[in-house]
Amino acid sequence: MNNEKQLTRRDVVVIAGSLGAMDALRQIMTGLPEDFPASVLIVLHSSSTGPSTVLDILQRYTRLGVRYATDGEKPEPGVIYLAVPDRHLELAPPGVMKLTDGPKIRYARPSADRLFETAATTFGSRVVSIILSGGDGHGADGARAIARAGGLTFVQDPFEAQAPSMPMYALEHDDPALCLKAEELGTALLEAVRGNKDTKRDY
Repeated sequence: MNNEKQLTRRDVVVIAGSLGAMDALRQIMTGLPEDFPASVLIVLHSSSTGPSTVLDILQRYTRLGVRYATDGEKPEPGVIYLAVPDRHLELAPPGVMKLTDGPKIRYARPSADRLFETAATTFGSRVVSIILSGGDGHGADGARAIARAGGLTFVQDPFEAQAPSMPMYALEHDDPALCLKAEELGTALLEAVRGNKDTKRDY
């Protein structure tokens, strides 16, 4: 009889943030190797010029590919996909990205919750979500959907976040697997996609 623990495949990473999230993203992405075995999809609530700035900055600090999400494209491992302005970034069967102009959610489009919830529906336990610095309660509903589907939910420590509302709301309304400083999230993420990081940490 094989008593080895069966590992859960985690190959879809969804990240959300707004004010203050850029510095956290830089710290997370700096440590990820070129052969990172998961795709990364990011929603930042920013101005219409925000995504281009994020793309330029991330390209300096990561060995992964960085590009805008394209409707109908299948996300590839080792690539970071940024939501485009004024379009929801969604994941739909059979595992492709969709850009939609549906109603704003919590006054935001693209919406963190929309990305997270569609990721949970499409990829289930394969998803790891991260909520970073930002205002309001964006992402918490989607993180709950990911947790219910068997995925992992990580949150940046609100006490180091420039805007603590998003991570704090997630802590109050979800039960995240980990709450870590930004400099620790990259290592935890790499462990999660390589070997089923299910350990809960006190916060």
